[in-house]
Amino acid sequence: MAVTSKTESQKETYYVKMSFNNNEESFQFPVNPASVEVSEAGQGKTYNVPGIGEINVIGSKSLSEISFSGLFPATRYPFVTVDELLQPVEYIKLINKWMRTKHPVRFILSSDTYEINTPASIESFTWNEMAGGIGDIEYSIKLKQYIFYRARKLSSSATASNSGPARPNEKKQPKTHKIVKGDTLWDLAQKHLGNGSKWPEIQKLNGITDAEVNRLQIGRVLKLP
Repeated sequence: MAVTSKTESQKETYYVKMSFNNNEESFQFPVNPASVEVSEAGQGKTYNVPGIGEINVIGSKSLSEISFSGLFPATRYPFVTVDELLQPVEYIKLINKWMRTKHPVRFILSSDTYEINTPASIESFTWNEMAGGIGDIEYSIKLKQYIFYRARKLSSSATASNSGPARPNEKKQPKTHKIVKGDTLWDLAQKHLGNGSKWPEIQKLNGITDAEVNRLQIGRVLKLP
Protein backbone atom coordinates (compact mmCIF):
# COMPACT_ATOMS: atom_id res chain seq x y z
CA MET A 1 0.00 0.00 0.00
CA ALA A 2 1.41 3.37 -1.01
CA VAL A 3 1.88 5.62 2.01
CA THR A 4 3.89 8.71 1.14
CA SER A 5 4.91 11.73 3.16
CA LYS A 6 4.37 15.25 1.85
CA THR A 7 6.74 18.15 1.58
CA GLU A 8 5.81 21.62 2.80
CA SER A 9 4.83 22.68 -0.73
CA GLN A 10 2.52 19.67 -1.14
CA LYS A 11 0.46 20.16 1.98
CA GLU A 12 -3.27 20.42 1.41
CA THR A 13 -6.62 19.96 3.10
CA TYR A 14 -7.47 16.61 4.63
CA TYR A 15 -9.88 14.53 2.54
CA VAL A 16 -10.96 10.93 1.89
CA LYS A 17 -11.98 9.81 -1.58
CA MET A 18 -12.95 6.64 -3.46
CA SER A 19 -12.99 6.15 -7.22
CA PHE A 20 -13.88 3.32 -9.59
CA ASN A 21 -12.82 2.16 -13.04
CA ASN A 22 -9.81 4.47 -13.50
CA ASN A 23 -11.69 7.42 -11.98
CA GLU A 24 -14.68 6.98 -14.30
CA GLU A 25 -16.84 7.33 -11.19
CA SER A 26 -15.73 8.87 -7.92
CA PHE A 27 -16.77 10.83 -4.88
CA GLN A 28 -15.16 12.53 -1.93
CA PHE A 29 -16.64 11.64 1.45
CA PRO A 30 -18.67 14.75 2.36
CA VAL A 31 -17.76 14.66 6.06
CA ASN A 32 -14.24 13.72 7.07
CA PRO A 33 -14.18 10.60 9.28
CA ALA A 34 -13.17 11.26 12.87
CA SER A 35 -10.53 8.54 12.47
CA VAL A 36 -9.30 6.04 9.91
CA GLU A 37 -7.91 2.76 11.22
CA VAL A 38 -5.20 1.04 9.17
CA SER A 39 -4.34 -2.51 10.21
CA GLU A 40 -1.06 -4.03 9.04
CA ALA A 41 0.38 -7.40 10.04
CA GLY A 42 2.95 -9.97 9.04
CA GLN A 43 2.44 -13.67 8.38
CA GLY A 44 5.10 -15.00 10.70
CA LYS A 45 4.87 -18.53 12.09
CA THR A 46 6.30 -20.00 15.26
CA TYR A 47 7.88 -23.45 15.62
CA ASN A 48 9.30 -25.42 18.53
CA VAL A 49 12.79 -26.65 17.65
CA PRO A 50 14.40 -29.32 19.89
CA GLY A 51 17.40 -27.89 21.68
CA ILE A 52 16.49 -24.32 20.78
CA GLY A 53 12.91 -23.79 21.81
CA GLU A 54 10.36 -21.59 20.10
CA ILE A 55 11.49 -19.73 16.98
CA ASN A 56 9.67 -17.24 14.82
CA VAL A 57 9.90 -17.43 11.02
CA ILE A 58 9.11 -14.05 9.51
CA GLY A 59 6.68 -14.28 6.59
CA SER A 60 5.43 -11.88 3.97
CA LYS A 61 3.42 -8.86 5.03
CA SER A 62 -0.35 -9.33 5.00
CA LEU A 63 -2.60 -7.10 2.96
CA SER A 64 -3.46 -3.90 4.81
CA GLU A 65 -7.00 -3.33 6.04
CA ILE A 66 -8.63 0.10 6.30
CA SER A 67 -11.80 0.85 8.23
CA PHE A 68 -13.68 3.98 9.21
CA SER A 69 -17.15 5.27 10.00
CA GLY A 70 -18.85 8.52 9.16
CA LEU A 71 -21.91 10.40 8.00
CA PHE A 72 -23.66 10.98 4.69
CA PRO A 73 -25.59 14.16 5.52
CA ALA A 74 -28.91 15.14 3.97
CA THR A 75 -28.24 18.80 4.79
CA ARG A 76 -25.25 21.02 4.11
CA TYR A 77 -23.99 21.32 7.66
CA PRO A 78 -21.06 23.64 8.45
CA PHE A 79 -18.73 20.63 8.71
CA VAL A 80 -19.46 19.38 5.16
CA THR A 81 -16.20 19.68 3.18
CA VAL A 82 -17.32 19.14 -0.44
CA ASP A 83 -18.67 21.63 -2.98
CA GLU A 84 -21.04 19.11 -4.56
CA LEU A 85 -23.09 17.31 -1.92
CA LEU A 86 -25.02 14.25 -3.12
CA GLN A 87 -28.11 12.91 -1.43
CA PRO A 88 -27.19 10.15 1.07
CA VAL A 89 -28.87 7.47 -1.02
CA GLU A 90 -26.63 8.31 -4.00
CA TYR A 91 -23.47 7.48 -2.02
CA ILE A 92 -25.05 4.21 -0.93
CA LYS A 93 -26.05 3.32 -4.51
CA LEU A 94 -22.52 3.95 -5.80
CA ILE A 95 -20.81 1.85 -3.12
CA ASN A 96 -23.26 -1.04 -3.55
CA LYS A 97 -22.88 -0.82 -7.33
CA TRP A 98 -19.08 -1.00 -7.08
CA MET A 99 -19.31 -3.99 -4.73
CA ARG A 100 -21.53 -5.89 -7.18
CA THR A 101 -18.98 -5.54 -9.99
CA LYS A 102 -16.38 -7.55 -8.00
CA HIS A 103 -13.73 -5.05 -9.14
CA PRO A 104 -11.48 -3.04 -6.82
CA VAL A 105 -11.93 0.62 -6.07
CA ARG A 106 -9.16 3.13 -5.44
CA PHE A 107 -8.96 4.57 -1.94
CA ILE A 108 -7.21 7.88 -1.31
CA LEU A 109 -6.64 9.53 2.04
CA SER A 110 -4.79 12.83 1.92
CA SER A 111 -3.67 14.76 4.98
CA ASP A 112 -1.25 17.57 5.67
CA THR A 113 1.63 15.15 6.27
CA TYR A 114 0.97 11.93 4.35
CA GLU A 115 -1.14 10.25 1.68
CA ILE A 116 -2.54 6.73 1.29
CA ASN A 117 -3.31 5.78 -2.30
CA THR A 118 -4.17 2.14 -2.98
CA PRO A 119 -6.51 -0.14 -4.90
CA ALA A 120 -8.80 -1.92 -2.47
CA SER A 121 -11.71 -4.31 -2.25
CA ILE A 122 -14.81 -3.27 -0.30
CA GLU A 123 -15.05 -6.01 2.33
CA SER A 124 -18.08 -4.69 4.19
CA PHE A 125 -20.41 -1.71 4.11
CA THR A 126 -23.20 -1.07 6.61
CA TRP A 127 -25.46 1.94 7.00
CA ASN A 128 -28.51 3.13 8.88
CA GLU A 129 -30.69 6.21 8.94
CA MET A 130 -30.19 8.31 12.04
CA ALA A 131 -33.06 8.80 14.44
CA GLY A 132 -35.06 11.98 13.93
CA GLY A 133 -36.17 11.42 10.33
CA ILE A 134 -34.10 14.18 8.72
CA GLY A 135 -32.46 11.77 6.27
CA ASP A 136 -28.86 11.66 7.54
CA ILE A 137 -27.17 8.27 7.07
CA GLU A 138 -24.49 6.83 9.34
CA TYR A 139 -22.17 4.27 7.73
CA SER A 140 -19.23 1.99 8.44
CA ILE A 141 -16.94 0.67 5.72
CA LYS A 142 -14.05 -1.78 5.68
CA LEU A 143 -11.56 -2.02 2.81
CA LYS A 144 -8.72 -4.42 2.07
CA GLN A 145 -5.65 -3.61 0.02
CA TYR A 146 -5.87 -5.20 -3.42
CA ILE A 147 -2.94 -6.54 -5.46
CA PHE A 148 -3.48 -6.86 -9.21
CA TYR A 149 -2.56 -10.25 -10.60
CA ARG A 150 -2.94 -12.25 -13.79
CA ALA A 151 -2.33 -15.94 -14.31
CA ARG A 152 -0.12 -16.68 -17.29
CA LYS A 153 2.03 -19.49 -18.64
CA LEU A 154 5.72 -18.76 -18.33
CA SER A 155 8.27 -19.89 -20.87
CA SER A 156 11.78 -20.81 -19.81
CA SER A 157 13.07 -17.50 -21.16
CA ALA A 158 10.39 -15.55 -19.31
CA THR A 159 11.21 -17.37 -16.09
CA ALA A 160 14.82 -16.34 -16.39
CA SER A 161 13.99 -12.72 -17.11
CA ASN A 162 14.41 -10.21 -14.33
CA SER A 163 11.99 -7.69 -15.78
CA GLY A 164 9.01 -6.84 -13.57
CA PRO A 165 5.34 -7.09 -14.58
CA ALA A 166 3.66 -4.26 -16.45
CA ARG A 167 1.49 -1.94 -14.41
CA PRO A 168 -2.03 -3.40 -14.30
CA ASN A 169 -4.97 -1.64 -15.85
CA GLU A 170 -7.65 -0.86 -13.28
CA LYS A 171 -10.27 -0.20 -15.94
CA LYS A 172 -12.97 -2.82 -16.50
CA GLN A 173 -13.14 -4.35 -19.94
CA PRO A 174 -16.26 -3.01 -21.70
CA LYS A 175 -19.23 -5.33 -22.15
CA THR A 176 -20.42 -6.03 -25.66
CA HIS A 177 -23.28 -7.80 -27.40
CA LYS A 178 -23.39 -9.26 -30.92
CA ILE A 179 -26.75 -8.58 -32.52
CA VAL A 180 -28.80 -11.61 -33.52
CA LYS A 181 -32.11 -11.83 -35.32
CA GLY A 182 -34.97 -10.44 -33.23
CA ASP A 183 -32.83 -8.20 -31.03
CA THR A 184 -34.18 -4.76 -30.14
CA LEU A 185 -32.52 -1.99 -28.15
CA TRP A 186 -35.34 -2.22 -25.62
CA ASP A 187 -34.71 -5.94 -25.07
CA LEU A 188 -30.96 -5.38 -24.75
CA ALA A 189 -31.45 -2.59 -22.21
CA GLN A 190 -33.87 -4.76 -20.23
CA LYS A 191 -31.47 -7.69 -20.23
CA HIS A 192 -28.16 -5.93 -19.61
CA LEU A 193 -29.16 -2.69 -17.85
CA GLY A 194 -32.18 -3.97 -15.94
CA ASN A 195 -34.51 -1.38 -17.47
CA GLY A 196 -35.79 -1.37 -21.04
CA SER A 197 -36.36 2.38 -20.98
CA LYS A 198 -32.58 2.88 -20.88
CA TRP A 199 -32.25 1.81 -24.53
CA PRO A 200 -31.28 5.38 -25.64
CA GLU A 201 -28.03 4.93 -23.64
CA ILE A 202 -27.07 2.03 -25.92
CA GLN A 203 -28.12 4.01 -28.99
CA LYS A 204 -26.00 7.01 -28.01
CA LEU A 205 -22.96 4.93 -27.00
CA ASN A 206 -22.89 3.18 -30.37
CA GLY A 207 -23.84 6.14 -32.59
CA ILE A 208 -27.00 4.41 -33.84
CA THR A 209 -29.18 6.76 -35.86
CA ASP A 210 -32.95 6.95 -35.31
CA ALA A 211 -33.41 5.33 -38.70
CA GLU A 212 -31.30 2.34 -37.65
CA VAL A 213 -33.08 1.72 -34.33
CA ASN A 214 -35.80 -0.50 -35.86
CA ARG A 215 -33.49 -2.35 -38.30
CA LEU A 216 -30.40 -3.29 -36.35
CA GLN A 217 -27.70 -4.95 -38.45
CA ILE A 218 -27.36 -8.64 -37.55
CA GLY A 219 -23.80 -9.44 -36.53
CA ARG A 220 -22.95 -5.91 -35.42
CA VAL A 221 -21.18 -5.78 -32.06
CA LEU A 222 -22.61 -3.17 -29.69
CA LYS A 223 -20.85 -1.70 -26.69
CA LEU A 224 -22.96 -1.72 -23.54
CA PRO A 225 -22.91 0.97 -20.81
